Amino acid sequence: MGRSLWLCLALSLLAGSAHGDPAAPPGSNHLRAPSRHPRSYNHLEGDVRWRRLYVSTRFFLCIDSSGKVQGTRWKESPNNYSILEIRSVRVGVVAIKSVHTGFYLAMNKKGKVYGSKEFNPNCKFKERIEENGYNTYASLRWRPGNRPMFLALNGKGRPRQGDKTRRQHLSAHFLPMLVS
Repeated sequence: MGRSLWLCLALSLLAGSAHGDPAAPPGSNHLRAPSRHPRSYNHLEGDVRWRRLYVSTRFFLCIDSSGKVQGTRWKESPNNYSILEIRSVRVGVVAIKSVHTGFYLAMNKKGKVYGSKEFNPNCKFKERIEENGYNTYASLRWRPGNRPMFLALNGKGRPRQGDKTRRQHLSAHFLPMLVS
């Protein structure tokens, strides 16, 4: 190529970068696109799912008629206490309610898991899909020492104290299974 052609190419590249886009094709008046707005997930708010929560310690989460939270090995528990309604409160935050008993899953300030007849701030959990495909549920309200407290069932099917749980514990990893 001749010297004048190189000069024309260099000038057109400079003109493209002067318009705000260094990768603009030569001779174009391409302006840089405005920054993208964050995605809206409002369509997920209010979403309701009926699921059984299966923890990796091989239990299904149940809330019985007295509000006691525990695990059962049987998918089809005698009173279907394992069927849960998972409702989106806002993006990434859910409320979990037993379909048959009407109790909401809740966690108090000390990390104790219990069933609550009334929906209140203790009933909100941050739902997160982990890298291994399991979900974790952390109390939205309580974070002692700025550390999340997770819903977890130990190897005997009993709820673990929230302040003793970590995101990486298998006892805090749940699979939401479709109700059939």
